[in-house]
Amino acid sequence: MRNILFLSLFTVASVLAQTESPGASPAAKTQGETTTPTSDDKNALPFDTANMDTSVKPSDDFFMYANGGWIKRTPIPPEYSRWGSFNQLIEKNNDALHEIAEKASKTKVDPKTAPEVEKVGDYYASGMDEKKIDQMRIKPLQDELAKIDSIKDRKDLLRQIAHLHSMGVTALFGFGSGIDDKNSTMTIANAVQGGLGMPDRDYYTKPDADMKDKREKYVAHVTRMLTLLGEPAAKAAEDAKKIMALETKLAEASRTRVELRDPQKNYNKMPQADLQKLMPDWDWVEYFKEIKLDEPGEINVHQPDFFKAANEVFKSISIDDWKTYLRWHLINAVASELSKDFVDEDFNFKEMTLRGTKEIKPRWKRVVIATDAEIGEALGKLYVADYFPPDAKARALELINNLKAALSDRIKTLEWMDEATKQEALKKLAAMTVKIGYPDKWRDYSLLKIDRGPYALNTLRSENFEFNRDLKKINKPTDRTEWGMTPPTVNAYYNPVNNEIVFPAGILQPPFFNAKADDAINYGGIGAVIGHEMTHGFDDQGRQYDAVGNLRDWWSKQSAEEYDKRRKAVVDQYSEYEPLPGMHVNGELTQGENIADIGGVKLAYAALQKALDKNPEARDKKIDGFTPEQRFFLGFAQIWRSVQRDEDLKLQVNTNPHSPARYRVNGPLSDLVEFQKAFDIPDGSPMVRPADKKVNIW
Repeated sequence: MRNILFLSLFTVASVLAQTESPGASPAAKTQGETTTPTSDDKNALPFDTANMDTSVKPSDDFFMYANGGWIKRTPIPPEYSRWGSFNQLIEKNNDALHEIAEKASKTKVDPKTAPEVEKVGDYYASGMDEKKIDQMRIKPLQDELAKIDSIKDRKDLLRQIAHLHSMGVTALFGFGSGIDDKNSTMTIANAVQGGLGMPDRDYYTKPDADMKDKREKYVAHVTRMLTLLGEPAAKAAEDAKKIMALETKLAEASRTRVELRDPQKNYNKMPQADLQKLMPDWDWVEYFKEIKLDEPGEINVHQPDFFKAANEVFKSISIDDWKTYLRWHLINAVASELSKDFVDEDFNFKEMTLRGTKEIKPRWKRVVIATDAEIGEALGKLYVADYFPPDAKARALELINNLKAALSDRIKTLEWMDEATKQEALKKLAAMTVKIGYPDKWRDYSLLKIDRGPYALNTLRSENFEFNRDLKKINKPTDRTEWGMTPPTVNAYYNPVNNEIVFPAGILQPPFFNAKADDAINYGGIGAVIGHEMTHGFDDQGRQYDAVGNLRDWWSKQSAEEYDKRRKAVVDQYSEYEPLPGMHVNGELTQGENIADIGGVKLAYAALQKALDKNPEARDKKIDGFTPEQRFFLGFAQIWRSVQRDEDLKLQVNTNPHSPARYRVNGPLSDLVEFQKAFDIPDGSPMVRPADKKVNIW
């Protein structure tokens, strides 16, 4: 179970949903596949002025000024719900992963000397055997479906829910390990709300027309999936309504995404006996026995009220309705690994209805991203051997050190923070660890069975392997070498309980990082990314953790009050933004990422100034007619270059802690006097917030 405060540059689930399939490489194309545009790194400029729209003034809308030319000529590929710099780089990385997987699937190796090649090759080959997958339909799940059908009473039901948990199916609630927020040296058991089939509780509870429409389409989708399982249409329709009713009860008891942002409220460590009192009709001893957790120890129950409600749902819903719910959640979890009829229906709801995606991605693309998702460190080990040179790691570390120095300077000169709090902040910054590229210790998959049999079974075994690996961490010292992203991932993150910033190899490439680019472009790109993750250590959530990653209040009352004023100003600023008519950015939900965006670009700019001080000639040199300062902001804007379908934008605003791309550029820059000065923008312009409304935290 990934720590709940896993603070990434871009929402992981969102990235995976958008990029579960990379662009087709020419060698892999077959007749009838859709061509997806890719970037040519060899010829790409660090910043291409052709992507600009100079008919827009930088003082009016800098996002469009920097990216408008690209936006005007770039359609969203039909297999995507959004398209931008992230997607283009992920396309490139997955082309590389495709070659690796294809090669592995055709190479005979000794599993003792090259285990990752064998695992990757077999997993990929099983996913590519479309003929066998279509012939087998639901046969790979027959044993699991039979277990569900055999449930006779609540004891059987509990065992089956536990069994599904062990395969990554989060029926009723979620359970796994997590670092203890108040003793980060130890990893403990965690129980969290869950059990829903739609993206968020609001999809069940909000009364507006759009959500009502989504609910109707969800019931229709579940009906069709149950029909594919073999149920008569009339019974499937009735069962889908019962599933909706059960999930709605769980949704009504769930906390909102804004409420989930409070780490103090999500910290409720208790002995097993107290958890048993919350759920008197759920036998936790039997559950732990079933998942083979011998010593659960104390458990952090993130949302106690949810578990009280879950107990009522568990004891009151009929056994037959529970069977239907469990069948649905099993099939929902593995639909993409089954025959074409299941795959198509799964796509129709999750991508077409929820995101507006027009076409499903070719099979090889879907299988590559699934391989990364299930055995990512095996695939990642092969990836970094071919695609991540040591000099990239050294250059990234240099940039990180420069950003750390800039943040240190900034903390020392903060006018609103008292000296005692400054010293604690500096202590935390000094202790912040850095991970670049890939893990020092690779995951051992030797106990995971992967073969060229049913694709769905490889996925379920992989999920079971990960679940068991996760449980083994409970009541053990925290392994601070572990990574939360695979090496090819185009993302980065800050983990507050480890006080670490992590940059996978996948993102250390153009347009984020370009070895051939001038400093201004790199500081505006990867520099702002580094600053963003570093600032997460001091955003509204991250600031609550100390230097060693413990949830502890190290702030003086006065400094905390001053911080809160500035935090609220960020909330107010972003709540003004209206990406679609009548739909505003949720300033409370997105505040942490917005604080990190504002702080990240400010710190990166300060670090660039340090670099230019060491190289006076570069300070006076214009490229494409732009000063280094101007190129810095243009470089920053280009990493958020994107186009997005309205349905995907709605999903983002409803569920995503990151603001839409336009506001990730215009929001931070409108607060910075450095930006105003660089482009000589007069006060009163749309890109300059009034002095009394400018946000200035870090």
